Amino acid sequence: MSDRGKLIVTGGAGYIGSHTVVELVKAGYDVVCIDNMERADPEIWRRVQNIVGRHIPLESVDLRNLQDTQRAINKHSDAKGVVHFAAYKYVPESVRKPLPYFYNNVVGLLNLLKAIEDTGIKYFLFSSSCSVYGNASKLPVTEDLPFEEAESPYGRTKQIAEYILKDLAHYSGKLKVVSLRYFNPVGSHPTYQIGEALVGEPENLFPRITLSVAGRLPEITIFGSDYPTRDGTPIRDYIHIMDLAEAHVLAMNWLIDNEPEYEVFNLGTGDGLTVLEIIKAFEEYNGVKVPYSFGPRREGDVIAVYASGEKAKEVLGWEPKRTVKEMVVDAWKWHLVMENTPYFRSKLDSKFPRKYSSAVALGEER
Repeated sequence: MSDRGKLIVTGGAGYIGSHTVVELVKAGYDVVCIDNMERADPEIWRRVQNIVGRHIPLESVDLRNLQDTQRAINKHSDAKGVVHFAAYKYVPESVRKPLPYFYNNVVGLLNLLKAIEDTGIKYFLFSSSCSVYGNASKLPVTEDLPFEEAESPYGRTKQIAEYILKDLAHYSGKLKVVSLRYFNPVGSHPTYQIGEALVGEPENLFPRITLSVAGRLPEITIFGSDYPTRDGTPIRDYIHIMDLAEAHVLAMNWLIDNEPEYEVFNLGTGDGLTVLEIIKAFEEYNGVKVPYSFGPRREGDVIAVYASGEKAKEVLGWEPKRTVKEMVVDAWKWHLVMENTPYFRSKLDSKFPRKYSSAVALGEER
């Protein structure tokens, strides 16, 4: 048994989950992962265990199945807390397929809460999102800002989840909850053993950039050039995945040590970058050319959102340390690792064959 006890991490084999699992183990927690692997890669999970130097149990369970979820939780009812990542996360996909998003993100949460109801599990750390703010009335957003109308079904699922958790914590008197609201995690682990696995058509900006630069996708479409921003493209809050993972450890430590009923923290840089600014930074720091063109605005996208991190700094002692340069360089280096690893390269060749022009030698890091 590690110093701080056992935690169940749902979605622990995914992008944010895998990096957070590494940091939780380093911080002295015993970790058990629940993940149906629908949007995760088994090789990433193998590498997580390689990084930490130990076996981490993985329960292959779909949270949409209550009985399976209850069996998994009962097996690990000695856990003191849960870190809940498991959810669908793509805004455009949620616009196209709203029902699967509500079913997976909301029903999965309810089943998980039902399963832990009669156990001694007391602490619940929830992976939320700045999307709960909608088109925020002021920037940077602070935790006391009321929710605006959600701009996408994904954002709505996170709003619903937060309402459920807040009410449950208040009226049950059992569960202690912290919700972490963040936006666009990017980059990879400093060992470059793990990063964002490409298990489907990417809908986020960074994997589309790397695949386009590598000649595996056509040029990037920037959805909207007429937003009321400094260059007409949307503004988002980008945060390095390692800063985000470290924040989860600090938040869980604080949750256990202070036992609030329900608390919320933004995890943001306090500033935002436009899509064009990210592209230019990627080009400058990696010495590559990013092919792009402009298209119409995309349904579900907000104009701008970035989160104040002042509360997290004051209460948790957390603030982001990695720079934009580190974000774009680590994202590209991780892609080069995938290109030069037979397992990942075969998957890339299957899903995203190289049929577009590429100005870089993929075996070389610049």
